[in-house]
Amino acid sequence: MNLCKEFHNEIKGLNAEGILKWALTRFGERVVLGTSFGAEDQVLTDLWARTGAQGHIFTLDTGRFFQETYDVMDATMKRYELRMEVYTPGAGDLARLVESNGPNLFYESMEKRKACCAVRKTIPLRRALSGRDAWVTGLRREQSITRTQTQAIEWDELHGIYKISPLHDWTEEQVWTYIRTRNVPYNALHDKGFPSIGCAPCTRAVASGEDARAGRWWWEQPEHRECGLHSGRPRQS
Repeated sequence: MNLCKEFHNEIKGLNAEGILKWALTRFGERVVLGTSFGAEDQVLTDLWARTGAQGHIFTLDTGRFFQETYDVMDATMKRYELRMEVYTPGAGDLARLVESNGPNLFYESMEKRKACCAVRKTIPLRRALSGRDAWVTGLRREQSITRTQTQAIEWDELHGIYKISPLHDWTEEQVWTYIRTRNVPYNALHDKGFPSIGCAPCTRAVASGEDARAGRWWWEQPEHRECGLHSGRPRQS
């Protein structure tokens, strides 16, 4: 049963930390925080730690991260003394993908790019979300044209899970004010023009005036620049 309307009433007036506390109370061990160590995810990790919760946190290691991403991953685990669940691509799936298409298939077509994202991200995500009822994400409406309708709580039909986005209405300025005020560790690439950071071959710095995700799969049209993690036909009621 989709209880989004009821849940929205329960969180009415709550700030991001309040929404996180609500999620931990409402879903207990069946809520999980997913992080790719971007700025928003770092804010959520800090808030999560401040609640004192021992909840589950996971990341999807695609095997093609920037070194700076591994650096902030290490710093985050040490800072918050977190138990991080790390999900990686299936060895057989990855071998077949590369043997059939080469290591840089994602530049050849959108279909091949999505196939790469599926093996490295969306299939491991299914394992990460298995047995969970709620998934906390760092989605914000400002991030791109594909995320302008993001709500605090949505029903993700593809994964059969409630998606909770406590920062859905935050601005980029709010994110960075929080990081600087709390001295939250962050990816050094953010200081080099990378507002959104994914796999190294598929991420570039953005130019002035471009949206935050313009550097992701920049050779594709903006409306297609999602990896599949957040394409689960969200519904609010």
